[in-house]
Amino acid sequence: MTLVHAPGSIVGLPHFSGPADFPDSPLSKAFEQPLLLGLFLPIQAGGWTNSTLPRSTDWSFEYNKNLTLRAEELGFDLVFALSQWLPKGGYGGVFNGQALDSFTSIAALAALTKKILLISTMHVLYGPWHPLHLAKFGATLDHITGGRWGINVVTGHRAVEHEMFGWDRIEHDRRYELAAEFVEVLQRLWQDNENFSFEGQSSWKLQGGFVTPKPNYSRPVLVNATGSDAGIAFAGRYSDIVFITSPAGSDIESTLEALPAHTKKVKDAALQVGRRVRTLINPLVISRPTEKEAWALADEIVAHADARTPKGFQTFNSDAQAWKSREGRNDPYAKVGGNIYIIGTPEQVVDQFGKLKDAGIDGLQLSFFDFKDDLEFFGDNILPLMKQAGLRHT
Repeated sequence: MTLVHAPGSIVGLPHFSGPADFPDSPLSKAFEQPLLLGLFLPIQAGGWTNSTLPRSTDWSFEYNKNLTLRAEELGFDLVFALSQWLPKGGYGGVFNGQALDSFTSIAALAALTKKILLISTMHVLYGPWHPLHLAKFGATLDHITGGRWGINVVTGHRAVEHEMFGWDRIEHDRRYELAAEFVEVLQRLWQDNENFSFEGQSSWKLQGGFVTPKPNYSRPVLVNATGSDAGIAFAGRYSDIVFITSPAGSDIESTLEALPAHTKKVKDAALQVGRRVRTLINPLVISRPTEKEAWALADEIVAHADARTPKGFQTFNSDAQAWKSREGRNDPYAKVGGNIYIIGTPEQVVDQFGKLKDAGIDGLQLSFFDFKDDLEFFGDNILPLMKQAGLRHT
C-alpha cells in the first residue's frame, strides 16, 4: 500500500488504538493512580537549577540509574529526561553542556527495571531518525520492557539545534505538520500487517516498509511537551500524556489561577477527535520539616545563582511558546528551576499537589535541587502524606 500525503495537510488517517485502550497495559495500570508520579531525570549538567550551591545532582548514567531504581522502589509511575543538542559549553556555567542522550540512556534502563514506565525524549525532525528505524527500535524496546517504553515527541525549538544538523530552523507550526506525518507512519508500521509505502512532505520516503515484532499494546506510549495551539492540537490527536507548562508564572498561586482553563483546552483538543489525554506538569519541590527551613534553602539556592548563565535554559534563540509566560516577570525564586516551584513543609507540598489535581493536572513530573537526598526526603515524608490524602494508592 502506498499513501501519498497532500502538502500542507495532516495525514488524517483513522484513529489508531494505543496502550491506554488495553486494561492490562502498564500505562493503563499507571492511569489507575489518582495522580501520576514521575521523575524528571537530571541527565544534563546542573540538573534543573542554575545555582553553584553544592549538591550531589549529577548527569552521569550511574547517578540517574540509581535515581530510577529508587523511584521504582517508591512506586513512581514513570521517568524521563530532556534531549538537547548544544554547542561547546552548553548554556554556560553549571549548565556546561555535559549531557547524556535521552534515547540511549533511557533505553539502557529497560533491562534494569521491572515496573516503571521509561520515556525517551526524542527530536523526531532532525538527526538520524527515519520512521522505519524508530519503529523497529521502539518495538524492540517495547518487548524488552513488556510495554513500558515510550517516546516524548519533541520538534526542536532552538535555532542552534537545527543549525547543528545543517538546517535552518523549521517554522513553528510547520514542525507539527511534519511531526504528524512521522507519527502517523510510525503507527502504521507498528500496527499494519502488510508492507507499507509512503511519500509525503518530509525528505524521507518509505517503500514496502514492515516492522516486527509488533508492540505488545498496539504501540509504545506517546508523550508530547507543548503549550502552543499547534502543539496542543498535535498532542490531542496522538499523545497519551501531555507534558504542559504553566500558562502563567512559575509561582504556585499564578499557576493555580491559570491552569483550569489551560488543562481544559488541552483535554478538549483530544475529546474533539474522540480521545482522552492526561496532563503532566513539572514542579521543582523544595521541602524541609519546617517552612522556615524550606524557604531558607530556597533563598540560599537563589543567592548562589550562576551569573555566568543569566538566562539559563533560555540562553539560545527559541521560538517555544510554552515558556512565554515567564517573560517580563521578576520572580527571583524562578531561579530554583522547574516549570513551577513548590516550597514548604511536606504538609504544604501535598496541599499544593491536591490543588494542582483540582486544577486539572493528572500527574507530576518532579524535579529536585539535590536529587538523591531530596528524593529520599520525598519518599520518607511527602509520599506517605500523598497516600493519606488520596492522591496515591497504597
